[in-house]
Amino acid sequence: MLEGEYDFESWLDAVRGLEKEPEKGARCAVCFDKRFQVSAKKALELGEKKITTTLLVSPLKSQEQLKRIGDAFYKSHGVEFIAVDYRSGGGTQDQSRVTKEQQLYRQDYCGCIFGLTMQREQQNRIMDEMFSPISGQILPASIEERLELYTKRNELEEQNRAYKIIKQKFLNYRQLSLKLLSGKKDVIDAYALSYSTLPRKKAQGRVEFISNDIHYFNREEIRFLTRKTFNRLTQSNFQSIKEIIYNPLSFEEELILRTQISGANYDLTPIIIVEEIPQTKLTLYLDAKTYDDTKEYIIFS
Repeated sequence: MLEGEYDFESWLDAVRGLEKEPEKGARCAVCFDKRFQVSAKKALELGEKKITTTLLVSPLKSQEQLKRIGDAFYKSHGVEFIAVDYRSGGGTQDQSRVTKEQQLYRQDYCGCIFGLTMQREQQNRIMDEMFSPISGQILPASIEERLELYTKRNELEEQNRAYKIIKQKFLNYRQLSLKLLSGKKDVIDAYALSYSTLPRKKAQGRVEFISNDIHYFNREEIRFLTRKTFNRLTQSNFQSIKEIIYNPLSFEEELILRTQISGANYDLTPIIIVEEIPQTKLTLYLDAKTYDDTKEYIIFS
C-alpha cells in the first residue's frame, strides 16, 4: 500500500462553491477527477495502465457517476478505469460481514468534510470527528481513542492473541466553550469537569453556601471547587487552573471525581474548578452537549 499526499488545501480550492452540493453531485465529480489524476500519475510511474477505486463499494457513491468520469478520464489520459460492481449479488452484505469477522475499522463517510456535515445534520448528531479539545484529553469515541484502539488491535494481531472488538452504546459528551465572569467583565480562569451541562448555556448568581469544601451556587445546581480541594480529591499537584486546562486528568479520572462529589452515576451538574471562590455576582457561560453514541473496546477471548 502506498500512502498518498494529504493535499487538503488544493482539494478545498477545487471544490470551492460546491460545499452545499448533495452526495453524488457536482462536488463528488470534482473530487473523483482529482483522485483519478493522482492515481493515474502513480500508476504510470509504476508502469501500470489501469486504476480503480474503493469508492465503488460505497453505498453513498454513484457507480454510474464513477464509471462515467472514469471512462472520460481514460479518453483524456490513457489510463483505463476498471469499474466492477462489488455491491450486487450480496456484495454490500459481504463487505459488512468481512469487516466484522476481520475486526476492521469501518468509516461511515468518504472523508469529505462537507458530506459529513450534511450527514450529521440529517442525523441530528454533533460532528465530533472534526474537533479535539485544546487540552489534548482523549475523549470517548474520538478519532484519538479509535487510533489507540486499532493500534492495540494491530499489536494483538502481530502477537496472534485472541481478542474481540465489542461495541457499546453510551451517553457521550463534548464541551464546546466555557467562560466565567466576576461582575460584568472580569474573566476568571475556570475548568468544567466532563459531563457539566447548562441547558440555557448561561447562569447568573452567587455562591450561596459551602459543605465539605464544595461551594454551592444559587442557580442551576452549579458547584464550585477550589484548585486546592481539586488537588486533594484527585491526589494531584496542579499549580494553576491553566495547568488543569492544558494538562488535565484523564476523562475516566474526571468521571471518578464527579461520582465522588455528586454521589450519583448519571450526574450532569456543572462542576467548576477555580483558584479561589469569588464572593461577587458570577456569570457562567457553558456550551456543552450530551448525545447518544457508540464506541468500541477490546475484550480478550
